[in-house]
Amino acid sequence: MDIRFVLVSLVHVVLLGIGGWLIVIDVRTHRLPNRIVLPTLVGLTALAAFDALVTGESEALVRALLGMLILGGFYAVLRAISSAGMGGGDVKLAAVIGLVLGWHGWTALAIGAASAFVLGALYALVLILLRKANGATRIAFGPWMIAGAVLGVVLG
Repeated sequence: MDIRFVLVSLVHVVLLGIGGWLIVIDVRTHRLPNRIVLPTLVGLTALAAFDALVTGESEALVRALLGMLILGGFYAVLRAISSAGMGGGDVKLAAVIGLVLGWHGWTALAIGAASAFVLGALYALVLILLRKANGATRIAFGPWMIAGAVLGVVLG
């Protein structure tokens, strides 16, 4: 068995655990804590750099860093436009997700990024149709970002 495959699989299992933890926290508190998100970002960046060093291929690392900047930057712009709509934790989580999806490839990044908004919008629409929410209701977006990331990895 390829040791790299085992390590990449292990990282993804850990990320699923962290993602599950963040989903619970965000749904309960509408917060994505820095004490979880930032060390995850630093650790993943180091792992991507280590992978590039070990394999001698830097393309995935460059793509991951660009994905982090693109998705994190996009969310930062959304936050700047309306801080009531997008939280700082969402911006930091977007950087983490952009890094992971970028490492997987551009298709994964596009699918994951778009899926988060589609899933979040569908959820909000269902709540509105059931009269459990209106346009002013705050909805935790982290769970949809994480679900979109999973879809990006799986489908991309």
